[in-house]
Amino acid sequence: MASPRTVTIVALSVALGLFFVFMGTIKLTPRLSKDAYSEMKRAYKSYVRALPLLKKMGVTSIALRKSIGTLEVICGIIMTVVPGRPKDVANFFLLLLVLVVLFFHQLVGDPLKRYAHALVFGILLTCRLLIARQPEEQLIERKASSRAGEGQGAPHKKVKVKVS
Repeated sequence: MASPRTVTIVALSVALGLFFVFMGTIKLTPRLSKDAYSEMKRAYKSYVRALPLLKKMGVTSIALRKSIGTLEVICGIIMTVVPGRPKDVANFFLLLLVLVVLFFHQLVGDPLKRYAHALVFGILLTCRLLIARQPEEQLIERKASSRAGEGQGAPHKKVKVKVS
């Protein structure tokens, strides 16, 4: 049976991966939701307008939206299906991306309800990364100390109880 740590990491990886594939796809194409796609287009136009540095660098709202959407889809796929260390790298990139998006929302003065999901998924990404990066030595030491603690103490006596 898999350890609770492994189950937690796998569950978070799959859920977060699918969420970011979905959100990235919405940024890239109107096929899933025309309303959400047009809302994303509008939002990214306001982000570029609020950050003149992006305009000076030649970054358009379309390029910004498509690059963030593509990064979300790629990292989401990695989080969902690729085993091992690449998941942690994808997790890190998605966490950075969430921080950038939160910055954009703050920059344009969006209300909390518009970016609450980004906060929640940022926290989930942080939790997944912290759990995944917990050193294996600590886990082995904890298991060994808990097993040693079970063997100490007074021997247990079996008590028969008559149930009527």
